[in-house]
Amino acid sequence: MTRYVAQTPDELIDQDSTLSMSGLDFMKGMVEGRIAGPPMAAALNYQITEVSEGRAVFRGAPKFEFVNPTGAVHGGWYGTLLDSCMACAVMTAVPKGAIYTTLEYKVNIVRPIKLGVQVDAIGILQHAGRSTGVATGEIRGVEDGKLYATGSTTCIIMQIR
Repeated sequence: MTRYVAQTPDELIDQDSTLSMSGLDFMKGMVEGRIAGPPMAAALNYQITEVSEGRAVFRGAPKFEFVNPTGAVHGGWYGTLLDSCMACAVMTAVPKGAIYTTLEYKVNIVRPIKLGVQVDAIGILQHAGRSTGVATGEIRGVEDGKLYATGSTTCIIMQIR
């Protein structure tokens, strides 16, 4: 299923609307297609597929456009996919009136993903406090269940209202 992805800046949700709902409600809105997803996800061939409290899952497959000069999938694709699932797992714990952003993340690539292989990136919340959130993530093959990469992140949670 293809999710609704913003094609213009006007299609992105405004800050007042974002702040009026919890992070979990925001993420559910994206999964349900009521809130536009980021154009970056479409450009990098992945999309959010499920969300629940403390968990976010994205599915994607690398394309030829994402390889480095040696023909391997670039580490930036793994990193972006992991950053998305881990940070969105943190977002599920963000209260109304607050936003978040990634402070840092780490990626460990375990094995290469072949072009076209569908993978799930699963982000799991480890901690959410007043000002920080911590999550871990992994990329696993949809068909083979193999572990391709792991990651961890720390996000800052900012109370705006």
